[in-house]
Parts: sequence; structure tokens; C-alpha cells
Amino acid sequence: MSQSTAWDIPEPLPVDSAPVPEYGTGSLADLLPTLAAGLAVPGMTAAIEELTPADRNCVFLIDGLGWEQLRAHPEYAPFLTSLLGSSRGGTGRPVTAGFPATTATSLASVGTGLPPGAHGLPGYTVRDPATGELMNQLRWQPWTDPHLWQPRPTVFQLAHAAGVHAVQVSAPAFQHTPLTKIALSGGTFLGRESGEDRMDLTAEQLAGADRALVYTYYSEVDGAGHRFGVDSDTWRGRLSQVDRLVQRLAEQLPPRTALYVTADHGMVDVPFDEEHRVDFDADWELRAGVALLGGEGRARHVYAVPGAHDDVLACWREVLGEQFWIASRDEAIEAGWFGPRVEQRVYDRLGDVIAAARDDVLLIASDREPKESAMVGNHGSMTPAEQLVPLLEVRS
Repeated sequence: MSQSTAWDIPEPLPVDSAPVPEYGTGSLADLLPTLAAGLAVPGMTAAIEELTPADRNCVFLIDGLGWEQLRAHPEYAPFLTSLLGSSRGGTGRPVTAGFPATTATSLASVGTGLPPGAHGLPGYTVRDPATGELMNQLRWQPWTDPHLWQPRPTVFQLAHAAGVHAVQVSAPAFQHTPLTKIALSGGTFLGRESGEDRMDLTAEQLAGADRALVYTYYSEVDGAGHRFGVDSDTWRGRLSQVDRLVQRLAEQLPPRTALYVTADHGMVDVPFDEEHRVDFDADWELRAGVALLGGEGRARHVYAVPGAHDDVLACWREVLGEQFWIASRDEAIEAGWFGPRVEQRVYDRLGDVIAAARDDVLLIASDREPKESAMVGNHGSMTPAEQLVPLLEVRS
């Protein structure tokens, strides 16, 4: 066996070694179609075969609560922990978020029942081919017509048209956001400020019809993770709070109801040092040939200047290839990162080069993204800590 030398060039991570989400059998995009199929909504397919139909269905999405983080904190979430064995139809297994594992992408996957390559929200920020600018798909800046950006119907709209009582119970501030319009609209939106009021109203709405599909949401776990990290007392306090909310809802479920508790992504804490946080804005090699930097620290869309695609791909693989899966747009599509297919209207939104973190590293941009670069907890990639989310079940 030959010995390594200082002149050896490390091999980049193979694109096909990334753990692709379970699109079509066990991803967030498969949840609502499975529930709607059980409610006899036309055109819906029961893709998650482990789930059993119910007359009344409730999805409680806890932003930022990954499978690994929940399992690591049983003392702070005793009720949720008691449900771990119920996940994914009693198999005790998680489902996958989808790539990238980020809120805008995941909520669109949940609400439309489509993977990112079909619904067209493939990241935190992506290039708008019509303008050449970066589009923030969470904050919807700069403005673009939501229904042109995402024209497909939501599962709630299809369920409502089929006579199912479709309801979203969330914070009032979310009612008129573009993301809600294109991902979660259909039926009735009911806004309540407190988590307790949301749980009580959700239970009332479930009881109000023989066939129901009700969605509710809690964002504070994610916010605490970003600001303080998942290894913080603040994060653990938010986990305890939502644990009590889930129990409050579970104890009020009307007969013939299935409650599913899930999340849009997990999270990892990234240390604040140069080894773990690579600064794009301070690295001339990574900046060379790059016109726009999209995505987020653990899931980057890289848009090259015309003619520089191959050079950017080679450079990024050389500099980051041991810690990130680095793929060209077509390689990522072929590997299935965004689902089994990418629609033509979505194709040019994807980066010429796509970088997904494997290790506990972050590609920050301290000048152009100061707030995002200062976050403790981060997500976006395909590691188990980010990608795996619970699908806990309570039946009445």
C-alpha cells in the first residue's frame, strides 16, 4: 500500500453518496396526499403506506424539531417521547424533510404534496430567472406574483373542493403571507396568538365535521435554535412548552381522529471558528466566477457568471469537497436531490453549482448575510440531524 504524501489531493465526496430524501414513500411531501387519499379526495395517492386512514386528520408541524433533537431530550419532552414508537404508522421510524431541509421548501412540500423540483421553492434564496435577482422564498423579497411562482394547487384546496373540512390554525400574522397563499391555502384560515388557543380551536375544528383535514403550526422551537442553539436552555424551554401543547391537543381529540406531529427540518449547532465557518465574502477562491450566492449556510445555490460554470464547480470541489457534497445542477437533478424530476420552470432557479454540508460546517457570507451568518443553529442539508423529522401519531 502506498503511503500518502503532502502532494496528494483529497478526493471530493461523491455526489451519489448523499442520503437522498425518501421522496414518494416517506417524505414530508407524501404526508398530506396520504391523508387526503384516506378521505377519498380525487387524485391523491397514499404514498406513506404505513399510515391508516382516519375520518378526521390533524397535522401539527413544529418548526425546527428534528428527530435526533427530540430523541436527545426525553426529560424535556416526556409526552412527545412517549409517542416515539408511534412514528410513521407505529414503525418507530422518522420521515425525511426533503432537500434543502429549510422552512420555505418544506412547508411548500407539505402543503402542495409535491417535492421541491415540482413545487418550485428549492431553497431559502434562489435566483429568479425573470429578473436575475435572488428571491427570498421565506420573506418573499423582492416581490413576485406568488401564483406565477408556484401555480400548483394545494392539498387543502383539493380537499375543500372534495367536501372535506379543510382548516389552517396558526398565528394571525401568517394569514396573508405569500408563502401561506401558495403552500397552505384552501378552506379556512383561523388565526390565534397563543399556542393554547390554537390547540383548543384545532380540536373544535376537528369535531365540527365528519371529514376533516386540519393543520396547525408552532414556530418558536426553530427561533430559539437559530438564536441560541439546540444545546441551550432557551431551546429546551421551548421544547417543553410545545410538549405541553401537543398533550393539550391530544387530550381533546374527537372520536375517529388521527393527530400527526411532525416538523419541517432538524438543526445543528455550528461552532464560531474559522474551521467550522468558512466565509465566502473573505475567500477570493470561492468568489471567483460567482455572480450570485443563494441558499443558506448548509445548502448553497451558486450561480456562475456566463462561461465560468466548470471553473466554479472545480474550485468548489477542491476547496470544500471533503466537507460538502458539491454537485452541478444536472448532477443534483440526476441524483434526485430535489425529487424524481425537476419541472422546466424550476430548472433555472437551481444553482449552477449546489453545495450541501456533510460535516458540522457552515458556508457563511458575513458581509451580504450578517444576520444569517450570526446564527448558532443551522439547517438545510441532508445529514440525519437536519433531514430526519418525526411523524408521531395519536388516535382517538
